[in-house]
Amino acid sequence: MICLSKNLTDEYINMFAQGANLPIQDYSYKTDEPILIRSMAKRKLMQQCYKKGQTFYYMDSGYIGNYKSNINPHGWKLYHRIVKNNVQHEDIIDRPSDRWENLKYPIEERKTGTHILVVTPSEKPCKFYGIDKNEWLKETLIEIKKHTDRPIIVRDKLPRQQRIVKTIFDDLKDCHALVTYQSIAAIESVLYGVPAFTLAHTAADPVCDKDISLIENPTHQDKDKIYKWACHLAYGQFHIKELSDGTAYRILMETL
Repeated sequence: MICLSKNLTDEYINMFAQGANLPIQDYSYKTDEPILIRSMAKRKLMQQCYKKGQTFYYMDSGYIGNYKSNINPHGWKLYHRIVKNNVQHEDIIDRPSDRWENLKYPIEERKTGTHILVVTPSEKPCKFYGIDKNEWLKETLIEIKKHTDRPIIVRDKLPRQQRIVKTIFDDLKDCHALVTYQSIAAIESVLYGVPAFTLAHTAADPVCDKDISLIENPTHQDKDKIYKWACHLAYGQFHIKELSDGTAYRILMETL
């Protein structure tokens, strides 16, 4: 595996490479070997890999654990996901429960509420999937209003320092359902006990609805299935210490 690091300065790529004793190259480096990349901005490179049949591993923000919690009291960006030949873990694969239990993250009981929360996609996913955020929001609101009269709150992605002050969980209070394109917000919503609707491929798809006509009566997801899904996601993300000590590389090679 060749780890591609922008200008050789990507701290998370470099952590992983050094922990796994793998070579680091800039993005100008050409190879047919498996590569590790980070950020949806590398969409053209991913498309080239698909076309050539070249294996790539994609790194981005982790699904769980980057908000303030008992294991992350400052809300630092400690966890990063790594996905083989994709940008999200879309299926559920049987995994041990140890990594999920170590996160000490609750799976809340199903909640009921009043409003609909719409979480808009940020700039990089919009470019990656070729959509216009404003058009997506306009069309999504029109579709939601066909099927419910509930009040709608729109949450745009704020800079990280603002997100850890006004978290998504503030907007999920008294929330009937969340609607998003492909945001990690769907994962946070399901774990918080609020049903979620995803309109693109996401890691939350196995426990979400896709059809907005169901907005008044979302599918009641089985809690055992949610737990199994959470255990799977925990095996696809890694603490920065695991990037730097080789644990992430070892688990990837053992499980993918």
